[in-house]
Amino acid sequence: MFNKIKWCFFLIVLFNQNAFAQLPDFTEMVKTNGVAVVNISTTQKASPEAENAPEEQQLPEGMPPEMEEFFKRFLNEQGGGYVPRDTTSLGSGFVISPDGYVLTNSHVVKDADEIVVKLSDHRELLAKVIGSDARTDVALLKVEAKDLPAVTIGDPNKLQVGEWVLAIGSPFGFEQSVTAGIVSAKGRSLPGGNYVPFIQTDVAINPGNSGGPLFNMEGKVVGINSQIYSRTGGFMGLSFAIPMDVVMNVVDQIKATGKAAHGWLGVQIQDVTRELAETFGMKKPQGALVSKVLPGSPAEKAELQIGDIITEFNGQPIESSGDLPPMVGITPINNKATLKIIRQGEVKTIEFKVGLLPEEVDKLAEAKAAPKLPHNRLGINVIDLTGEQRKTLEVTKNGVLVQEVGKGPAKDAGIQRGDVILRIQNNVIRDADDFEKAVKKLPAGKSVAMLVQRQGSPVFLAIKVDK
Repeated sequence: MFNKIKWCFFLIVLFNQNAFAQLPDFTEMVKTNGVAVVNISTTQKASPEAENAPEEQQLPEGMPPEMEEFFKRFLNEQGGGYVPRDTTSLGSGFVISPDGYVLTNSHVVKDADEIVVKLSDHRELLAKVIGSDARTDVALLKVEAKDLPAVTIGDPNKLQVGEWVLAIGSPFGFEQSVTAGIVSAKGRSLPGGNYVPFIQTDVAINPGNSGGPLFNMEGKVVGINSQIYSRTGGFMGLSFAIPMDVVMNVVDQIKATGKAAHGWLGVQIQDVTRELAETFGMKKPQGALVSKVLPGSPAEKAELQIGDIITEFNGQPIESSGDLPPMVGITPINNKATLKIIRQGEVKTIEFKVGLLPEEVDKLAEAKAAPKLPHNRLGINVIDLTGEQRKTLEVTKNGVLVQEVGKGPAKDAGIQRGDVILRIQNNVIRDADDFEKAVKKLPAGKSVAMLVQRQGSPVFLAIKVDK
């Protein structure tokens, strides 16, 4: 009996030792690479107008809510109102070359009048912005120093989901803070980040970590920690980093020309839902559905059409609409590229020359009209567009304006008052008569695609009429 207990105890100890042996040890990596991670503090001078305005908005970024409320209350009691001062904020960064080049996020140094880089040896150096790219949230700084410890750049394409990664930064100003986790997903598309296929991790990232490095287990930087998804303002297990191949492409351009340029196709796209896949005769939902072709764009010159579904770019598969913009964005300007598309059930290959992404984006507009009671199969009323409405809504030709949406298939599909209906399946809607004829011919019990323009942006919706 005693021997059985002894053997059980031995097996338990052996199992625990093996389990611990599989956990990564980050100590050497931190010792080697932590010296290249820096703290970045910025100052934005208060304008003369702000100094005379009793606003309460200039407390340091990243301050916990309870402390912020305390300081506001204290300042109000002392001075009868909080007078804005110079704005300060904190972030992180890392040295990429011994001669003083430092990387961080664009939003960390945005509008800063003074940038101070604090090195791991506690030296504080003034930095200047060599270039910044808001679209990828990358900024390249330069400090006057030599022989600085620098990181080694890794290949994010070799990262695997489930792989351990490590972050070093200054959350809430706590310098050289180390957190670790795993890669949760790759190629994430986020709102406002169309040109970045983000690396998603569960590494703890908080205000002040922005701009810091994300290391793989080889001690190489594979990304810049950029943002988190949170409902509370604090870390909730969803962190996102900019892949270093995207970052270094921007860095090379900034060093060469002082700014970054991005490739442009010139389409507005959306995901293909299960319902839309059915209307286009696809076996499964995939690809990027073209809802608008911009005038004068490479897409227009290549004769890409509304309703085309892009399934490949230069041989790379497009599983969702978020896959396409980063691929086009990192392609050199004027390079030839190919698209594989599905057009009305037929697979085609289109070649185009990559353009330069314009600085300005289309402005969105909204229209209002007097309501009428819906009376057709869809449960909506439409009217012809006036010349003024076309100008406001940026609709050059065709289309009808939705006046009122009642109960019915249209409301279920997401049609809203003020939408402009441009097409039903493959039928172009020129006016209200075209609309009524198309609605009468809709097949019962089958989803059809409707192209709608909403606030300047076209979108396909799947709509099904039951009777």
